[in-house]
Amino acid sequence: MNYRMVFYLTGKIMCLGAALLAAPLAAAVIYGENTVMAFLLSAAAFFAVGICGILLKPKKKEFYARDGIITVSLSWVLFSLLGGLPFFISREIPNFADCFFETVSGFTTTGSSILTNVEGLSKCMLFWRSFTHWIGGMGVLVFAMALFSSKDTQTNYLMRAEMPGPKIGKLVAKWQFSARILYIMYIVLTAVEVVFLMIGKMPFYDSLLHAFGTAGTGGFSMKNTSMGYYNSAYIDYVIGIFMVLFGINFNIYYLVIIRKFSKIVGNDELKAYLAIVVAATAVIMLNIRPMYGSFAKALQYSFFQVSSIITTTGYSTADFNTWPMLSQIILVLLMFVGGCAGSTGGGLKVIRVLVLAKGSFRELHRAVRPRKVNIVRIDGKTLEAEVMSGVMSYFALYMLIMAVSILIVSLDNFDMTTTATAVISTFNNIGPGLGVVGPTGSFADFSILSKLVLSFDMLAGRLEIYPMMALLMPSVWKRV
Repeated sequence: MNYRMVFYLTGKIMCLGAALLAAPLAAAVIYGENTVMAFLLSAAAFFAVGICGILLKPKKKEFYARDGIITVSLSWVLFSLLGGLPFFISREIPNFADCFFETVSGFTTTGSSILTNVEGLSKCMLFWRSFTHWIGGMGVLVFAMALFSSKDTQTNYLMRAEMPGPKIGKLVAKWQFSARILYIMYIVLTAVEVVFLMIGKMPFYDSLLHAFGTAGTGGFSMKNTSMGYYNSAYIDYVIGIFMVLFGINFNIYYLVIIRKFSKIVGNDELKAYLAIVVAATAVIMLNIRPMYGSFAKALQYSFFQVSSIITTTGYSTADFNTWPMLSQIILVLLMFVGGCAGSTGGGLKVIRVLVLAKGSFRELHRAVRPRKVNIVRIDGKTLEAEVMSGVMSYFALYMLIMAVSILIVSLDNFDMTTTATAVISTFNNIGPGLGVVGPTGSFADFSILSKLVLSFDMLAGRLEIYPMMALLMPSVWKRV
């Protein structure tokens, strides 16, 4: 492994982190809050770590897949550790384990929180907390690659290690230009949402922070009661629609721009994703309708919550802990499905669910008719055996990590629902679960061990498991 290149690139990413702290620092100055020093010291820490990496200028230029995976995982861990410093230095979150958990939750766009009184944070800390969603939504390194000039092979390995989905492709010939196009679309969609929210009479500051959370499908709100605070059907539908939009593969938006509509119509993942949203919304609406007295109110709450859960955003307008069991089970199943590959959503991804379902039906047909040739097709094309095998292996590892995490977290002796959904919601980057960690609860009462395990799960879920697992493998660090 090219250690110097790994540390050099990681150092550049840390310097970018120092620059990004200028945004909450500006908020602290604007609102006249006494947290300026917390952000200055945190930026200095980012910069110091970054310079240490940059000074190790690489002698060799070789950069391979293993180097890319380690650079991505190492950058995300360091970004989360240093990103928690503003909370800790300001003492707004006095326990560093809690700071780390909150920051990991932010950058991984999970939205799980240890805070019991969100509104107790200063405005600049709330800004930084939500801004971490926006930074992590499209990807820390994707943002860096959009800014920094680097070899296309380096950018290739870094983006493949960070971007979600079993398979990704360039939008244009160069990876760097693809990263720039992705971020331009990301910024435009975020800005449009801010405008729509302000039309609904949400203040600019609130609109900006909630747009950050929606764009990154993260779900940190600045209100203790999340979106329920605003009690507005218009705002619920605006955020609900934008959550669905950010859960779609961004390649689809590029196809719209270049007018390749036939490819959009033939996209199996998009059709399945929208069908799941519509079906789940309809069933939950009918199931909770007696609780709210009208179809209009039931539709408002069901659509918002389905959009929030399947895109792994985690905003809430109602306490779905009190909903009928059928609705709760549907929401838990949606936690596993997640958004589309190439979106800012987490979870397994719709494409993997499709591949697993079609692969399982193929094996069922093969058992009944062994001589018949059954081909799995996605988007009208035959699915490669390598992709099918990769999805199966990913799912096995996914279930193994989830099972081990549940066993460790169970040492805290919470009830089964709380324990299981705490892991499911963090591993799938959703935010709230059920029970103690429901939409009105928090992760504050978990032990430090459980918080570290859940933090690992959030990072593993956001980075699609392999980079975080590779970071822990001694063989990966050997010079070969």
